[in-house]
Amino acid sequence: RRGPTDLHEQIPPITSGPDKGTQVTVEIHHEDTSPQLIKRLSLGKGFQKTEAPRPPGAKDLHVYPWDKSSLKSMPVDLEQFKKLDDYALKVNVKNSVEELVKALLKQARTDLEKVRAIWMWICHHIEYDVVGYHNKSQLSSKPRDVLQMGKSICEGYAELFEHMCSLAGIQCKKLSGHAKGHGYKTGQTFTGDSDHAWNAVYLEGRWHLLDSTWGSGSVDDSFTKFTYRYNEFYFLTHPALFINNHFPDNSNWQLLKPTLTLKEFENNMLHNSNFYMLGLLATHPETPIIQTVNGKVSVSVECHSSTLFMFKLNGAEEQGLMTLEKHGMKLDIYPQKTGSHKLEIFAKPSKAEASDDVYKCVVEYVVECESVDKAMRFPKDLHQPVGPSWFSERQGFLRPSHREPVLHTNDGRCSFTFTLSKDISVLTSLHTDGSSLAEDMGRRHVLQIQRRNQVELKVHLPHAGSFVLKIYSKKKSDPGNYDYIFNYLIKCLNTEVKWPAFPKSYSKWLQDYEILEPLSGLLPANRNVQFRLKMHGIAKVLVQAENTYPLTHNKGVWEGTCSTSGCREVFVMVHENANHSFYSHVLKYEVETQMMRLSSLRSSTLMLSLSTSSSLAQMVSLALSSLLVKCWISERLASSTESRICFRLAS
Repeated sequence: RRGPTDLHEQIPPITSGPDKGTQVTVEIHHEDTSPQLIKRLSLGKGFQKTEAPRPPGAKDLHVYPWDKSSLKSMPVDLEQFKKLDDYALKVNVKNSVEELVKALLKQARTDLEKVRAIWMWICHHIEYDVVGYHNKSQLSSKPRDVLQMGKSICEGYAELFEHMCSLAGIQCKKLSGHAKGHGYKTGQTFTGDSDHAWNAVYLEGRWHLLDSTWGSGSVDDSFTKFTYRYNEFYFLTHPALFINNHFPDNSNWQLLKPTLTLKEFENNMLHNSNFYMLGLLATHPETPIIQTVNGKVSVSVECHSSTLFMFKLNGAEEQGLMTLEKHGMKLDIYPQKTGSHKLEIFAKPSKAEASDDVYKCVVEYVVECESVDKAMRFPKDLHQPVGPSWFSERQGFLRPSHREPVLHTNDGRCSFTFTLSKDISVLTSLHTDGSSLAEDMGRRHVLQIQRRNQVELKVHLPHAGSFVLKIYSKKKSDPGNYDYIFNYLIKCLNTEVKWPAFPKSYSKWLQDYEILEPLSGLLPANRNVQFRLKMHGIAKVLVQAENTYPLTHNKGVWEGTCSTSGCREVFVMVHENANHSFYSHVLKYEVETQMMRLSSLRSSTLMLSLSTSSSLAQMVSLALSSLLVKCWISERLASSTESRICFRLAS
C-alpha cells in the first residue's frame, strides 16, 4: 500500500467542459504553509467555486484516546447510502474527470452524499498498481492519468480524490505521512520520507479523514497481486482510530487533542480495521511487545457483543489456554522455548453470515520469553477455547458446576454437572497424549448420569497426567452426528492414581438410566457383588455370569447379588417386554484375573532394605503375622550382608 512521497509538483492548466474552452491555472501551496483563501474559477457548468483548504482548528479536534462510542467522526447512516452507493458503482465514465464527477453528482444532493459517491466510485474502479509500485519512474499520479489507466498507488488515489472533491465544490486535502501498512513489522520504527498518502475532507463545519487506497482492497503477501475488497472502515474514520496506522507529517492533521508523537505512534498497539469492524474495543496489554513472567504472559480482548476467537503462536494453535468471556476473551500463553514468538489473535462474529464465517486476524503481539514453564504443557487434543462460556450456554449447557477451564484432582476423580436448557443428547470422551488411552476406553472413563434436565459427568482417571474432557451434543430428534461444544483440562499429579474404566454400555442403555453400584467396570474375582441399577420401562433384569442372577425391582431400583466365581465377564441384560422371549445386553463388566491382580498391586509394592539374612527372616515373619498378606518374593537374596526384597502385598 505504500507509495512515493508527495512531491507537490506543478500541475498544468486544467481543461474543462465538453468544448474544452475554459482554462484556469491553479496556484499550488506547500502543505505546511498557511494557505490564503483563494477562489477557484468556475470550471464549466455544474461546478462550484471552491475555497482552498483551511488548516484544522480547535473545533476539528477529537479527544484521544478513543471513547469507544463510534467508528466514524460524524453520524453516518449506511442504509440511507444504499441507493446512492448502487448508483455510483454503475457509473462508467472514463473520458474525463470532469464528466465523471458530473455523472456522480446527479444522485448526490448534500456535500456528504457528494463525498460518498466519489469515495464509492474510486474504491470500486481504481485498483492498486503493484507493477507501478515496483517501477515508480514510469508512474503518473495525475488524476487524468489515474482515471484513464484505472490503477495507481496511494499518491494517485489521494490526488484523484482531492481533484474530484474540488470539482464537486468540496474542500479536500491530500495528506502524506507514515503508515503501518503492508510489510509493517511489530515494533518497527519510521525514519526518512513519508510512505503513504490519504485525504481529509471538510463536511458540516469539520475536517474528516479517509483513505481510499485502503478502502479499495488489499495486496497479497508477495506484493504482486491486488484484490478488490471494499473496506468501509476507512471512510470518515474517527481520528482516534485513524491514528492507529496513519501518522501525518503535519501533526495538526491528526485532528486529535492531544496529538501523538512519532515515538508514541511506533510504540502503540496496532489495531487494524478488522479489529473495530468486528466490534472489538480494546486489548490488554496495550503495547505490542510483551515479556513473560515465570514463563507466562496473559492477553485479553474486550468487545461489545459475543465474539469467537482463536490464536496462533508461531503459526500453531498451541502452548496457550484461551477462555471466552461475555464481553471478550482471556488468553494465557506458555512458550516452550525462550526467545521471541509471534502471537496472532483472530476473531469472527458468533452469528456470522456464510461470507463472514472466517476468522480474521485482529491483533498481533511479539512475546519475549526468558524462562520456560515446563509444567504447563497441554495435551494435543485440547481445543480452544477451554471451559464453559456464553457459547456453551447458547448450545444448552447452563449453570456449570465448574466455570474455570482447568480442574485439579488429587485422587484422580472429579464430577461436572450442568442444567440442560434444550432437548439434547450429550456425548463425552476423555483424551491424553500417548497411547495409554484408546478412543473406546476414553469414553468409558466418563460416566454420564442424567436426571431430568440435569446431567452429571463422573470422571475416573486411569493414571496421573493431563487429560482433556470433550463434550459433544445434538438434538435428540436429530439422527445426525454429535457436534463438538467445549472441553475441560483435568490435571492430576498423584502417581498412585489408577482407576479402572466404568462398565461398557450398549445402545439399549438409555441416558436417563443410572448405575448406583458397582461403578467400576472391573469386578473382583470370586466375590459376591451387589448390583443396584435405576432403569424404567423394563419387565425383567438379569445378571449373567457363570450363572444367571435375576434382579428384583424395589422403588424404581433393580437390585440383587451376583457371584463372579468361574467367569471373566459379567453382563447385565434386560427384558423390555414381558410378551417377548429375548433379552438385550445393556452393560458389560470384566472380572479381575490373577495377572490383573498382580498388576493392580504393583502400586502397593513395599521396597525393603535388609542388612542381614536373619533380619530378612524377622521381617518376613512380621509381615505375615501382622498384615496377614500373601507375599511373593520377586528377587533372590543377592548377598548375605545386603539385599533388596520386593514384596507384593495383596489384601
